[in-house]
Amino acid sequence: MIAGETAADTGGAPPGTTKVGGYRWVIVALLFAATAINYIDRQMIGVLKPTLAADLNWSETDFANVIFFFQMAYAIGYIGFGRVVDIIGERLGYAVAFTIWTIAHMAHGGVYTVTQFAMARFGLGIGEAGNFPAGIKAVTEWFPAKERATAIGIFNAGANVGAIITPLLVPALTIAYGWRSTFVITGGFSIVWLIAWLAIYRRPTEKKQVSAAELAWIRQDPADPIVPVAWKRLLTVRETWAYALGKFFIDPIWWFFLFWLPGFLGTRYNLDLVSFGPPLVVIYLMSDAGSIVGGWSSSRMIKAGKSVNFARKMTMLVCAIAVLPVIFSQDIDSLWLNVFIIGIATAAHQAFSANLYTLPSDLFPRNAVGSVIGIGGTVGAIGGMMMAKYAGFILDGFGSYTPLFAVAGSAYFLALGAIHLLSPRLARAEFRA
Repeated sequence: MIAGETAADTGGAPPGTTKVGGYRWVIVALLFAATAINYIDRQMIGVLKPTLAADLNWSETDFANVIFFFQMAYAIGYIGFGRVVDIIGERLGYAVAFTIWTIAHMAHGGVYTVTQFAMARFGLGIGEAGNFPAGIKAVTEWFPAKERATAIGIFNAGANVGAIITPLLVPALTIAYGWRSTFVITGGFSIVWLIAWLAIYRRPTEKKQVSAAELAWIRQDPADPIVPVAWKRLLTVRETWAYALGKFFIDPIWWFFLFWLPGFLGTRYNLDLVSFGPPLVVIYLMSDAGSIVGGWSSSRMIKAGKSVNFARKMTMLVCAIAVLPVIFSQDIDSLWLNVFIIGIATAAHQAFSANLYTLPSDLFPRNAVGSVIGIGGTVGAIGGMMMAKYAGFILDGFGSYTPLFAVAGSAYFLALGAIHLLSPRLARAEFRA
């Protein structure tokens, strides 16, 4: 590589080759920002849990029921948006999703009962479900297979940035303006992003900023045969369920961290709305690093000559091992030791997730990727619904997080086992016309 040349300049090409440009990374930056906003809107309920519980007189079961309805909507919206994105494309699909979730998010500021909050949360779940189907479809459109895990890892890291911003921004806004106004103010971020998305995003062949060399780099993989794939046909393919069951086992754990972690830290270490911010920031900074390193790790192994099967699964195995210590979190007296252990677990989750998200583009033709992601997201959200009910039952009945952390520590081995059993070689699914 020429001195001073970056990976974005060369697109990862061998030393001495022509620069191909890096406009595709602008697209990743847009997806990163979208995912950060998605998680600010999503995580606010976890950060505001003590405030909402006091103001609206919630029990743990009430909180769990609100999360349950969000997850139900997410399950419905995910499978719907997966198909919508395949039909109308990622540009319009993303815009529709953003519009729905922005309206629903701002509506939270006008609710007064658990039922009304659940309804607003349901609308948020429908809209937010479009984020990853559209985002991963965009990555599939803009990146060759060897770079997709890295690109997904970067934009998936937006989830952690959103999770870092939320405990810093939301308490300050809540103290200054109240929690109702905070929902309206943060909804403005989505409007700004939506304008930028519609102005900037097009497919690579439609952007004059994309050089011929970069377009060739993006299109270097063998062309997928354009074979119409019916949604019901996807349900009969083992590779679909390899992805979907992976999501079923790990998605509930991320929801648990996102929605219940602020409450756990607050009750376990007597932290309030302001003081649990720094521990959450550290945890999600570690998660951010995990997302990027996890995507980079498997991409690096593939570039070094390892098979996609080996690279993805080896990375996932290391991640599953790294999560195990979180089982003991309830019994750790040191706040910052526990922050480190939970941070390792959330980083491992994001690294595992970055590789799991690449499987639809690894295993399916481009015109089926959105639908497969939708199916997997729906199955993952069903797992999240089950986890929400379980968490409410355990916390109201026993007052201990130990059973919840035990589930978190074992889920990644179950996910990897299901993926390997259903797709031992990660061979591409074949469809005939």
